[in-house]
Amino acid sequence: MRRRAALPLALLAPLVLGLVALLPARTPPTAQDPVPSGTPVRLYAPEPSAAARAHHRDLVARGDASTAAALLAMTRTPQAVWFGDATPADTEREVRGVVSAAKEDGSVPVLVLYNLPGRDCAQYSAGGASGAAAYTAWTEAVARGIGDHRALVVLEPDGLALLPSECGQDDAAGSRTAERYASLARAVDALEPLPATRVYVDAGHSAWHSVPTVVSRLLKAGAGRATGFAVNVSNHRTDDDTTWYGTLVASCLAHAEGGGDPAECPDRTLPRAQARTWLAAHVTTPTDRMRHFVTDSSRNGRGPWTPPAGRYTDPQDWCNPPGRGLGAPPTTATGDPLHDARLWIKSPGESDGQCLRGTAGPLDPERGIADPRAGEWFPAQALELLRLADPPVVPAP
Repeated sequence: MRRRAALPLALLAPLVLGLVALLPARTPPTAQDPVPSGTPVRLYAPEPSAAARAHHRDLVARGDASTAAALLAMTRTPQAVWFGDATPADTEREVRGVVSAAKEDGSVPVLVLYNLPGRDCAQYSAGGASGAAAYTAWTEAVARGIGDHRALVVLEPDGLALLPSECGQDDAAGSRTAERYASLARAVDALEPLPATRVYVDAGHSAWHSVPTVVSRLLKAGAGRATGFAVNVSNHRTDDDTTWYGTLVASCLAHAEGGGDPAECPDRTLPRAQARTWLAAHVTTPTDRMRHFVTDSSRNGRGPWTPPAGRYTDPQDWCNPPGRGLGAPPTTATGDPLHDARLWIKSPGESDGQCLRGTAGPLDPERGIADPRAGEWFPAQALELLRLADPPVVPAP
């Protein structure tokens, strides 16, 4: 699995030719398109958290000017703003504040919606709306807050990759999983029609579910009516892995939307040469009629962590893994017509939770300390991400 911080407050060109008339087109670009094709876009950088600012002040007071400057550069890099748990009225006001601030400085904000009922299987980032009706009211409030402002929306990390049926929350009839799909589809329908909003439904990461499984779930959740999907949110898979996985998922979605069976699609484990051959033979949809994707590079500079063999019953490789570094900075200039943006979706420096890795705790056995709660600032990890960043962080002059 992979996780993200709880609240608070992105290679390979696909082998696509020709035209499939039955496939629904993406929303045509407008003057308000948040990511116009081929045009680099300035992404929004929210104010650093109070804890991040306090960490910076502490480094300055200790005379570590170079690390302080690097930390400041990291916290001022464009990154997503997460929303969840607050009332619809409060959320609407907060969203409107972010999109208005972004408009003032000419940038595009990335908003993460994280409020599904039964979120995170009641684990580190448990919470969410009280039910389907409450969730729909909340997403409609988000839509009102965005209005006609530009925004990229990442919809519900883990929402599809970790269904109620997979964590003991469902009934025998599977009604809660069906409700999960319906809630996500209603959210897509509330947000994607906004004049300057793109919605990306979370699709897990390249080492989690198979391509056919993810595509089937995306279609049930209304992703065929969204701009596309998000890959690697809060995880550590490399850019190469995430973009290849994104290409496979986007291609399989096109195949399925054109009448094909997702089960026929090549999975991530198939040798790439064989997968390319299959794509060339079965995916003839132009890129402007396919679902696009965004990726998270906030902590993937060193790739995923490989836990020591046999040491832990549950190594939790997604949870504050040691020895990780910041990844490539956010950009909408990816050079790939399906890859809309590489983003910092996870807020680097914030904890994934109090990771015990199958032990009794209370310490994280890999770090020898008690990790902060999910979403809280983690000074040791923030410095580690800076020290091991690839590419290195370059402070502003």
